[in-house]
Amino acid sequence: MLTTEINIVEGIKDKYAAKFGPETLDTARIFRSPGRINLIGEHTDYNNGFVLPASVDKAVYFIVSPREDNQVILYAADLDETYSFTLDDLSKPAQSWAHYQIGIVDQLHKNGYKIGGFQTTFGGNVPVGAGLSSSAALECCLLFALNEIFELGLDRFSIVKMSQKAENEYVGVQCGIMDQFASAFGKEESVIRLDCRSLEYQYFPFPMQDYLLVLCDTSVKHSLASSEYNTRRLECEKGTAILKKYNPAIESLRDASPELVEAHKDELGEVVYRRCKFMTEEIERVQVACDLLVDGNLADFGKKMYETHDGLQHEYEVSCPELDFLVDQTRGNGSVLGARMMGGGFGGCTINLVENSAVDDFEESMKKAYLDQYHIDLPCYRVKITDGTGEIK
Repeated sequence: MLTTEINIVEGIKDKYAAKFGPETLDTARIFRSPGRINLIGEHTDYNNGFVLPASVDKAVYFIVSPREDNQVILYAADLDETYSFTLDDLSKPAQSWAHYQIGIVDQLHKNGYKIGGFQTTFGGNVPVGAGLSSSAALECCLLFALNEIFELGLDRFSIVKMSQKAENEYVGVQCGIMDQFASAFGKEESVIRLDCRSLEYQYFPFPMQDYLLVLCDTSVKHSLASSEYNTRRLECEKGTAILKKYNPAIESLRDASPELVEAHKDELGEVVYRRCKFMTEEIERVQVACDLLVDGNLADFGKKMYETHDGLQHEYEVSCPELDFLVDQTRGNGSVLGARMMGGGFGGCTINLVENSAVDDFEESMKKAYLDQYHIDLPCYRVKITDGTGEIK
């Protein structure tokens, strides 16, 4: 464990002991689940394409011990808030932070798994709202912990699917499977190419001796995000329906090619054409990017990141002025190999591939430029690619 991680874990242990009594630490176990980034492959998940995520060294930690009764006590250390419920009453509380944990217990019930009561203290350093998917880390961590403590026999894949369903069904967010998958299946200095149709996956090397990934958080979230997300899905479905007339095998844009899109540009109409152009190119771009990683060619991989951003900005139209400004600041900076917006869009972070030796200067210049332009202090997070969900012995 790194010093930062030790400090976080010790802090949560102290809060656990203060809440439940130091003697209960004897039966408690500690679990960790990381946040995630996505290097390339944005909005491709709901088009059955490929994504390229990785788990990072910003994580959620749970200290859990079983109880003799059927009560569950959740203590959110970072919020200093407690919520208690019994296993036979999983109704939704007003405290929305507890929905993720109750959703996990709800999934276990629905799938016929029996657990006893438990008490837990949790916290961590995944920045909320920055697009690192703290919710998926929470879900995977608690389900992994309960699986171990109550010896349920779930494999990692089942943990991922049940965590996603907890968010879909109990929390009410229709997320894809990428976030939970990356959190649970992460591997140090590797990215995961996940096929969102078959759920087959493969690891590709992402060596980080000479480069660091730096996230620059716009600290803005434009209200367009959820409505535009649904609109993009519909536009992609409309494009799929038109292209299917020319090839009945096409079930989603995963099955189409940029050439086919180009051939039917007029029929698609200007907007749907641009959406389909970006999507078919982005699905191909993930494949090319993986070949570049096999060759150890990070310089050209970085160029692919810029291509993704340009497509998201001009063709898919899910960027925003703040994101574009941050990416533009990096163009022509020799110490930055690539940069792009990350996530659903209209706010959140840019992800930047920066030479190790230049990271301090990079952050300083980005913070100054953003403050001058928008009068907002720019949070920057340095991340390394780490292993996925597990127990800390």
